[in-house]
Amino acid sequence: MNDIDAWVWWLVGAAALGIPLVVTAMPEFGMLAVGAVAAAVAAALGLDAVLQVLVFVVVSVALIAVVRPIAARHSRQRPQLATGIDALKGRQAVVLERVDGSGGRIKLAGEVWSARALDTGRAYEVGQEVDVVDIEGATAIVI
Repeated sequence: MNDIDAWVWWLVGAAALGIPLVVTAMPEFGMLAVGAVAAAVAAALGLDAVLQVLVFVVVSVALIAVVRPIAARHSRQRPQLATGIDALKGRQAVVLERVDGSGGRIKLAGEVWSARALDTGRAYEVGQEVDVVDIEGATAIVI
């Protein structure tokens, strides 16, 4: 054990921390592995064992304190790319058959959709542009 330098042991520890990172997908293990690499650099520079452990702890805690909240904030955000019916909300469509509170037809994103007016007392005539505010089943709700 004395024949192997301390920096090698720190790198072995970093690799060992990388295994649960891959298996569990917990980024904290990756941050601890980076701390172990920093401690390996400290050992290679000739710092004593206490300072190596201190470097490991400081770097690991700093990464967890800074990176973890940022990652949590990003995981709570909705994707920027809307798909499916969410991508159709807010788009404009052209009335193909008169649209009122009971129904009608529009051309939306190159497809013909059944539609109905959000305001049941309002009607939209053929050729008029409308905005899609919601999709209920296969019916677009327009204003």
